[in-house]
This record gives sequence, C-alpha cells and structure tokens, in this order.
Amino acid sequence: MIERCFRHALLLLCLSLLPLAAVADDACRRLTATGNPEYPPYLWRDPLNPQQLIGANADLLKYLGKQLGLEVEVVYGGPWSRAQEEVRTGRIDLLAGYFQTDARRQQMDFIAPPFLYTPSVIWVRQDNAFAYRQWSDLKGRKGGTLVNNSHGQQFDEYAHANLTLEAVPGARQAFEKLMHKRSDYVVYEQYPGMALARTLGIAGAVQVLQPPVSSEGLYLAISHDSPCNQPQLREALAREMAKIVGGDLPEQLVKQNLERWQ
Repeated sequence: MIERCFRHALLLLCLSLLPLAAVADDACRRLTATGNPEYPPYLWRDPLNPQQLIGANADLLKYLGKQLGLEVEVVYGGPWSRAQEEVRTGRIDLLAGYFQTDARRQQMDFIAPPFLYTPSVIWVRQDNAFAYRQWSDLKGRKGGTLVNNSHGQQFDEYAHANLTLEAVPGARQAFEKLMHKRSDYVVYEQYPGMALARTLGIAGAVQVLQPPVSSEGLYLAISHDSPCNQPQLREALAREMAKIVGGDLPEQLVKQNLERWQ
C-alpha cells in the first residue's frame, strides 16, 4: 500500500514537471521580446547597443527565462506602434509590458499575473494647467497620445467617444507638441513621462494633474502567430511569473533602473 502511494506521488510529480520539460526540450529555447523603446525605467534603448532594449522589464524577463532554462533576447523592434506589429505578426515572440484589452486579446495571449502596475496621468505645461478631477474635465481640449497605445479599456472607450486625442508615433514627439502649444495635454505613464521630461530638459516646465486616468497592469504577452506559442510554454511562464510577483523583485528592478536611467 505504501509503495503504491509512493509510485502515485512520484507520477504526479513527474506530470507536474512535464510542461517545463517540454519547454526545455523543444526548439524554442531562445525567445525574442520587445516593447516600448521610450519607456524608462521599464524599457529604453541601450546606448552601447541600440538594437537591444534595457530596463526593469528587460531585467525581469531575462530572470524569468533563466529560471525556466530559456534565453530571452530583448530587442529594439522600432517605435512603439511598430514594435506591437512585430509581435502581432509573430516576427518577435513576446511583448515585455502590455496593457490588456479585449482587442489585444484577439492577437496575443497574456501571461497572468501582471508583473507591475503603472499609472497613466495627464501631463500639461506649467503655464497652462487647468482644473481636472475626472475624465469629463478633458472635454473640449486637444490632447496627445501614442499610436496604438492604451490607458486601460475603460478610458480608451471613453476617450474614443468623448475626447479629442491626436496619436503620434513616439512620446518625445507628443511632449514636443505639448511644449510648442500644439496640444493642451498628453496622456502618458507617470514614470516614463518623468524620465522623458528630464531628457528633454523640460522637467520644470511640465506638471502632472491628479488623479491618474487609470492604473493598469503591465503584462507579458505572446503573439498568437509566434511559432513558440504553445500551452506548455504559457503554463510555465505563468507559473514562474506568479512566483516572481509574489516577492519584491519587480519593484526592486524599477528602483534600480530609475537610478540607472538617471
């Protein structure tokens, strides 16, 4: 009886390891990932190797790969809109940091849980601040955002129906239009906006209006068209991601990369 129970327990253990073993044994030991290249401290182009992306998301993804015996290369896939297209078509396997929406779920599988949360806020010129407490306070003003960017499905739907937002390819261009008084505000994530404002030398000329329009989870997403998108890989990624977000590593990487960027 004891021997039979032992064999049963051993069988269950082997079955639980099968997904990871399948990942390790197949041809997809090396995965490519990309993301928004204007997104410090989460992601930005490596000054020493501009075809690579560095930052908190890249560090976390490489750690995740190492835990699973996989090599993950975080590459520059072009501006944010093009990077998304590269993953959507399967030319690059993973997006390292993506807000989840119904439309995006039609193109990619999201690995839960999210590894970080980031607030999207309203950026304005210091000399053109206005009263803001809720989304409706943005009506009648011209805003800026990025092509194919999301700030959470609820805000996206509200903005599409009620607000005037001009989408541009990159965050730098959106902030430059703001400074040239060609827009009244920019909707962009808080930490990346702070980093970009310092880079452009406009940190003292812009400010954030509170409260955030949203606070969304950053997910790892894998393209439906990636040849490596298999159930075993998704299960292994999700299992290891849950372990990672259960600890302090994601927030530690953000702090480290804030210092690294500065």
